[in-house]
Amino acid sequence: MTSEPDIEGLRREIDRIDQLLLELFAARVRAVLSVGDYKRACGIPVYDPERERSLLDSLCRATEPPLDADTVRRLFERVIDESRRIEQHHVNRR
Repeated sequence: MTSEPDIEGLRREIDRIDQLLLELFAARVRAVLSVGDYKRACGIPVYDPERERSLLDSLCRATEPPLDADTVRRLFERVIDESRRIEQHHVNRR
């Protein structure tokens, strides 16, 4: 008889991964804010569509199952949109 993980154990694993993602998102935002400071000091606009397109294309090319490129693109479009919103707010308040 094989041992199957119980639903609570599986959920704890998801919760653990979500906590790691939260920490990584916070680290990403800290880096974004540093980029925003640099852009402000150099008079560079926050929005760089070519950079975003390049990043998304690179992430999609690196995608491996069970993810697919469309899912990765949608996830990171949201992460990038929120990062840009935070960066814009940070740059505008200084």
